[in-house]
Amino acid sequence: MKKIYFLQTCSTCRKILKEIDTRGFELQEIKTNAITVSQLTEMRNLTDSYESLFNKRAKLYTAMDLKNQAVSEADYRQLILDEYTFLKRPVIIIDDKIFIGNSKKVISQLKETMKTI
Repeated sequence: MKKIYFLQTCSTCRKILKEIDTRGFELQEIKTNAITVSQLTEMRNLTDSYESLFNKRAKLYTAMDLKNQAVSEADYRQLILDEYTFLKRPVIIIDDKIFIGNSKKVISQLKETMKTI
């Protein structure tokens, strides 16, 4: 499976999508087509935690003062399902590999993986 979860209004997501060959990928814009419980569970199964999928840079994170609260894995899961901006993006899945976010390291690993597919 090859899938990309992204936000169209995010300039960083748009930039990354221009840098890679998205042919053969299923693209899901998460604002207009919300992620489902099963999709989030699938992402979680490819990584170590819901927290690793959680965007702590979201404005709502600050507004809700989540930094100063004890947030459990179940809370991270529910917050992501309730509000699309809490999903760190883009999330790119290639078979059994997942690439989360837009750090230089993640994008470099993604590009290396894409050379082999």
